[in-house]
Amino acid sequence: MEAIPTKTDIRKLTLPELEQFITGMAEPKFRAKQIWEWLWKKGAHTFEEMSNLSKELRQNLDTHFAIHAIREDRVQRSEDGTIKSRFQLHDGHLIESVLIPVPEEKRFTVCVSSQAGCSLSCKFCATGRMKRVRNLDAAEIFDQVLLVNRQSLDTFGHPLSNIVFMGMGEPLLAYSTVMESIGHITAADGLGMSPKRITVSTAGIAKMIRKLADDNVKFNLALSLHAATDAKRDEIMPINEQNNLTTLMDAIEYFYRKTRNRISYEYIAFQGFNDSPEDAAHLAALCRRFPVTVNIIEYNPIEGADFRKSSEDTIDAFARYLREREVMVTVRRSRGKDIDAACGQLANRE
Repeated sequence: MEAIPTKTDIRKLTLPELEQFITGMAEPKFRAKQIWEWLWKKGAHTFEEMSNLSKELRQNLDTHFAIHAIREDRVQRSEDGTIKSRFQLHDGHLIESVLIPVPEEKRFTVCVSSQAGCSLSCKFCATGRMKRVRNLDAAEIFDQVLLVNRQSLDTFGHPLSNIVFMGMGEPLLAYSTVMESIGHITAADGLGMSPKRITVSTAGIAKMIRKLADDNVKFNLALSLHAATDAKRDEIMPINEQNNLTTLMDAIEYFYRKTRNRISYEYIAFQGFNDSPEDAAHLAALCRRFPVTVNIIEYNPIEGADFRKSSEDTIDAFARYLREREVMVTVRRSRGKDIDAACGQLANRE
């Protein structure tokens, strides 16, 4: 039996391609712009929603194209207000996004995924134990922001204030679709969010950090550092073997000099591994070349990993050491631990 061809997702078309299709159907060119805004500004997931188009045009669109929207599969709510959503993609794969509300600061952040699974195998991360299935399409990343924004409005009466690419996958290994999704999220004929409220996190791929700089991006960059010497970073993050700290620091300095965008180092504190005064001294040394903020994060245990979180006193002493050396530091207490929604815990668990 011959397989039925799958219709192309209309959201894979550029605006000029959509205009070409529309005029080829003897429709006025402005119809393409109307469709474009339905897709990227209003977040339509069916052609039927496009109420200012004729019924005939909607039927023609449905004949030629699909809209491969992600679908909410499961929602978990933490005692601290964090909400984890599992979404099913059109081909059945699952991804997770997390809404992190801080109502008293009017900060409502979505943590989005860029890949189904991950290929980097960081020792402390549940996602890193999964197989990387594929990169997400730009529309699948966009849909996470769209749907979690609606969730934030429904639950808290407040739209998203920030977006972090810190969910499943390595964003810089899905470079083109991540960049395209950010284009739609920030465009005037898209969601219209400021790029200054977006942070893309990477485990450290030097040549792609340089590409971000050359592409003159407007969003912020976070490096998942987690150790301040090559010996320790090699031990927990295999990617460091091809992207050592010297190479990474050169790339990040290049990024800063070209863009002047905010840079942060994410640093999970592991008891007895990277939380000593000597570790703090190595980290302080990495913070001298250009302005950077260090976010110290509590470790969230995962099954099968032999790490423990540092005590609060140790973390506070570590942060104090850095502050005394004029390093900007934030200590982040984990959110959503009771629903496996905290940093490093996303793994599509039942």
